[in-house]
Amino acid sequence: MQEVRPVPQKTIEDAIAAGREVLRTEAQALLQMGDALGHEFAEAVERLTGLSGRLIVVGIGKSGHVGRKMAATFASTGTPAHFVHASEASHGDLGMITQEDCCILLSNSGESRELSDVISYTRRFGIPLIAITRAPDSTLGRAADTVLRLPDVPEACAIGMAPTTSTTASMALGDALAVAVMKRRGFDPESFHVFHPGGKLGAQFLRVADLMYTGDVLPLVAEDTPMPDVLMRMTGTGYGVAIIVEGQRLTGIITDGDLRRNMDGLMTRRARDVATRNPKTIGPDALVSEAVAVMNGKKVNALCVVDDAQQVQGMIRLHDCLRAGVV
Repeated sequence: MQEVRPVPQKTIEDAIAAGREVLRTEAQALLQMGDALGHEFAEAVERLTGLSGRLIVVGIGKSGHVGRKMAATFASTGTPAHFVHASEASHGDLGMITQEDCCILLSNSGESRELSDVISYTRRFGIPLIAITRAPDSTLGRAADTVLRLPDVPEACAIGMAPTTSTTASMALGDALAVAVMKRRGFDPESFHVFHPGGKLGAQFLRVADLMYTGDVLPLVAEDTPMPDVLMRMTGTGYGVAIIVEGQRLTGIITDGDLRRNMDGLMTRRARDVATRNPKTIGPDALVSEAVAVMNGKKVNALCVVDDAQQVQGMIRLHDCLRAGVV
């Protein structure tokens, strides 16, 4: 195992200073780009909003890495998109681009020779071309239908050559485009869930109906059910509660706490004598995260799910919400 040696204070200070300088340089570039944003940006948003095909993002080198992220962001926010590597395009992948599509080409200098075949292809077939470049008078800039200009500022690296400020600006501009198109299209949380069904993001958009228990597994009992039968029902379902109904209309609930509060003569009573009236409920279309908030606030482990007429539709438990990843 490599020995960990103490780091001199001067080295620590130099590292922090270098990091801060990079972040300041890149932050200033983003602010400058934001201030300069003009009608070309609005034009690009309109092109992408009215797109009948797909967005094709093309780049090479570090711009290629940015392009992949940009395509992924658009695809996850309602604009069908994919990335095409500039070199691969010249060897058959141009066939992925149709006349219904729109291309975004990324190149800081605007003179990346690997982009030439894609540029020619878009011009030949009248495919809209949006350029993201620092040089509007470059080969790419002159060929494009719309030019989104990157700030003409130095790279943040120590030698001023490694793509740093330029790639940060390109990525931020891609995010700005994607968000503006999202808003233009009215892309809402429901739409977002369609493209993010898994993980924590997906869990936040689950509905109560997705997790609730229904049918014969529900611990339903009538108002006049003798308590020995209520206990059997509670034990048999394993939920620790009994839902009291008249027909299908919710009238109360019995929990372990209700049993403890009514121990005296419990077995001689009926459900109506022990039930808590007007229990907290939730609708089947509510978000699971709302159900969790209610259960946490009321310090309960389950909620009855009812419709507008107080008809029991199901039951949702805190344990299942947490297991689904909703916190």
